[in-house]
Amino acid sequence: MIPPYRLRQSIRRALEEDLEHGDITTTSCLTGGERGRATARAKSALVLAGIDVFREVFLCLDPFLSFAASRRDGQLVQPGEPLAEVQGNLSSILMAERVALNFLQRMSGIATLTRRYAEAVQGTGARIIDTRKTAPGLRIFDKYAVRTGGGANHRFGLSDGVLIKDNHITAAGGIRQAVQRARGAVPHTCRIEVEVTNFEELDEALAADAEIILLDNMGVAEMKKAVERVGGRRLLEASGGISLENVRAVAETGVNLISVGALTHSAPAADISLKISGDSGTGA
Repeated sequence: MIPPYRLRQSIRRALEEDLEHGDITTTSCLTGGERGRATARAKSALVLAGIDVFREVFLCLDPFLSFAASRRDGQLVQPGEPLAEVQGNLSSILMAERVALNFLQRMSGIATLTRRYAEAVQGTGARIIDTRKTAPGLRIFDKYAVRTGGGANHRFGLSDGVLIKDNHITAAGGIRQAVQRARGAVPHTCRIEVEVTNFEELDEALAADAEIILLDNMGVAEMKKAVERVGGRRLLEASGGISLENVRAVAETGVNLISVGALTHSAPAADISLKISGDSGTGA
């Protein structure tokens, strides 16, 4: 679930961005008294994510609108199937339309792509996880969509865990120094993860007693050797160069986690339309 206060805060910012100076098209074409309904439909197969966000955009702009969802987050939806219906003042519906669709299309696109990755590794024991490569300001929505699609979340922000990467290692003077300093500074409940690119660095991370090791941009054969070398003593995360074409092979090496930045930075938006019914008219 997305915390309500975070949800409304983000929606208000998005509406302010789109409506800072009003909607001159709607206010010039409509009288303001027209009422009716609009239906959201899937135009391609998708995993639905963000239907509650979709609803809240309309209600945040006009609390007198009524909303009824016909599908739930996580459901696979086929082309042409209805997702939701919104009724009430048509000016309000038109003003909220694009912002509402932007959230729903992006979130459903992420969930749909995540489902494809999760299905590709089914039965291997590996888990698909996301990264911090999210749209600025939308991370809470992007990561919710990953979970809805069957993936899991890596750290939400920099304060959620220690991930020592190449630049940290260079700045600290080496893996051992970086791990030692981190262990002396963070709570005992916080696990330390180290990124490695070769077997020499892998051995250094093992000797430094890092709890999680990230295998960065290694080939499948190298990952398999790394898994054998670690022998189950540490959690192993594969990252870099992961695609739908090779993710199954990566999972079958025996790694525990597979992080895929493309889930949130390159997922195509789901194709969803919102159409006003032809029987709309002016209210009393």
